[in-house]
Amino acid sequence: MKLKTLALAASVAVASISMVGVAHARDQIQIVGSSTVFPFSTKVAEEFGRSTKFKTPVVESTGSGGGMKLFCSGVGMEHPDITNASRRIKSREFKKCTENGITITEVKVGYDGIVLGNAKSGPDFFLTTKDIFLALAKDIPDGKGGLIANPHKTWADVNKNLPTTKIEVLGPPPTSGTRDAFVELAMEKGAKQFPELKALKKSDKRAFKVVAHSIREDGAFIEAGENDNLIVQKLIANPNAVGIFGFSFLDQNADKIKGAIVEGNMPSFERIANGDYPISRSLFFYVKKEHVGKVPGIAEFVAAFTSEDAWGPDGYLVDKGLIPLPEADRASMAKQAKALATLAM
Repeated sequence: MKLKTLALAASVAVASISMVGVAHARDQIQIVGSSTVFPFSTKVAEEFGRSTKFKTPVVESTGSGGGMKLFCSGVGMEHPDITNASRRIKSREFKKCTENGITITEVKVGYDGIVLGNAKSGPDFFLTTKDIFLALAKDIPDGKGGLIANPHKTWADVNKNLPTTKIEVLGPPPTSGTRDAFVELAMEKGAKQFPELKALKKSDKRAFKVVAHSIREDGAFIEAGENDNLIVQKLIANPNAVGIFGFSFLDQNADKIKGAIVEGNMPSFERIANGDYPISRSLFFYVKKEHVGKVPGIAEFVAAFTSEDAWGPDGYLVDKGLIPLPEADRASMAKQAKALATLAM
């Protein structure tokens, strides 16, 4: 009787262990990260699920920073396999991944522009990066060598040639890659138009970055979350508001919203591709190599994303607003991606 009881207990234990193994196994790729890359990744996932033997990957929009935090938190089926990013991985993120035993393949997928847009029924905006800095910086030069809290209430306060409407900008939170790129590409460029701030960058880069990257907190800038579609809806409801979002969302909603002209250039496919539009950036995704072979389809998904049918100039992602890499760069990146080359920083 005792032996039967022990045998039964052993069987239950084995079954429990087996069930734990099943609970932790995964047969579906999990992707997190950038809201800007989200529509591209989602489209590839849908095509991948439809045309291969693998399940459709699950794609979540968490923001670039949020995605990196999840991605770099560890190896194992409770952690995501891929993270999307609308800016390159930061050194501290790479360090965290490395400390947690993660090796990474980096894939640059194309380009995107950051748009300041508003409803078609709203005023037209012709902006410089200096205007953008003066409208949104927390502190601005006082003309006497110091800084003052941003006093500008309307766009006309910034530049008399701009609309007299109240400065009301809906933008992404600090966890967003769009926010990171915006402060670097628009705010920094605008800050450097002031001789005293340009000199500060040479003498104290950290102090300059604090000034250039700090966005005002007095209500003129409103954090509207990671959902760019929600920002678009709010702009339609409030024609005087301006939103900050990726070009792909302007492209998909061109019947409802329009983009501001920045430094004489409209946000368009061609001007972003050739570098004329000043607020443009590269888009990426990152693969956790430790999960390749453990979660079915990761290598195949990477190959699908970097195929000409997807990211090429006539690929289906162009219809979603992706601006492709040049031909030679695509060929080089596709080779690197399919080899799952390890990123070193």
